[in-house]
Amino acid sequence: MDTLTQSNGDRRERALAALAEKPDGVIEQIAAKAEVTPAEVLAILPEGAAVVVPSDQWEPIWKDLTLWGEILMIVHTDDIVLEVEGSLPEGSEGHGWFNIHGDSPIGGHIRKERCVSIAFVDRGFHGRRSCSVWFMNADGKAMFKVFVRRDKERNLLEEQVARFEALRQTVA
Repeated sequence: MDTLTQSNGDRRERALAALAEKPDGVIEQIAAKAEVTPAEVLAILPEGAAVVVPSDQWEPIWKDLTLWGEILMIVHTDDIVLEVEGSLPEGSEGHGWFNIHGDSPIGGHIRKERCVSIAFVDRGFHGRRSCSVWFMNADGKAMFKVFVRRDKERNLLEEQVARFEALRQTVA
């Protein structure tokens, strides 16, 4: 049965059941178990855990993220979870791409027009608070995520948490 023939209620019920089994688990794994998209799982998180804004907020969000210092960027596909720490370069548009290059290990080219929304995710993850910004595509998946980093004791960096909360409030 494909997604077009499944009722939204069935999909939601499966997502709720999978989330109930592992409420602080990896969103992509919860979505896979329920046979739904990560966006559908984000939509059923408790109120305030995933604040979604339209992609037209890309520029102010990206600009603010470039001021956070070193962040953790994650690209999570079915085949790899790639984690890179570094600062986000400012980026520029050209040749159909949002290009990021600079003095950082984070660099490359993003199909910015594929971004349909941006989610500010603040939830428990394996027993600890986790704060991240997800750039979502029309397939209901994260193109990439920017996470608030942790210190040596695994605590979130308070300055970045404050920036995350302020940015979420500003664009929401």
